[in-house]
Amino acid sequence: MRVLVACEFSGIVRQAFQTAGHEACSVDLVPTEQPGTHVQGDVRNVLAWGWDLMVAFPPCTYLARSGAQWHWWSNEQDAALSFVRALMAAPIGRIAIENPIGRISTAIRKPDQIIQPWQYGHNQTKATCLWLKNLPLLWPTDIVEGRDQLTFHEPRSVDRARNRSRTLTGIAQAMAQQWGNLCPM
Repeated sequence: MRVLVACEFSGIVRQAFQTAGHEACSVDLVPTEQPGTHVQGDVRNVLAWGWDLMVAFPPCTYLARSGAQWHWWSNEQDAALSFVRALMAAPIGRIAIENPIGRISTAIRKPDQIIQPWQYGHNQTKATCLWLKNLPLLWPTDIVEGRDQLTFHEPRSVDRARNRSRTLTGIAQAMAQQWGNLCPM
């Protein structure tokens, strides 16, 4: 399966799909943190390259509830929502859009699913929404106890936003295992 991982600099989701035997490529405006197939640039330029699946992580600065309160009806928020609409309308048979609870839910549509890291082997909480097109819900793979708000309590630093935006490996592996087993459309 040809998998596009949109707006991912970490390479975590790309690597999970590659490990599962798929041709996966990440695309982001910044370089990738780990070696692998990565295009540095605007993902909209590669949407029509014949992908079977896209898993997209649009920047949440103007979309998440925590930031949206400061940017309500701003030009930046309008641009962020337009970007999400472009991803949702991409000519790709199967699409997952991931983002925290926020403006997508009220401006575009409610998410199909809300997942938590503790459902995928990580002892933390971070409600994460999934908007799905032709994909099944993501099933929990490893429910764990001891749930902390580690992402929320990330110390203030220049790397805070990057650290908070990385997909956890358990979630990435669940995506690759469950969605990677689907036949291309």
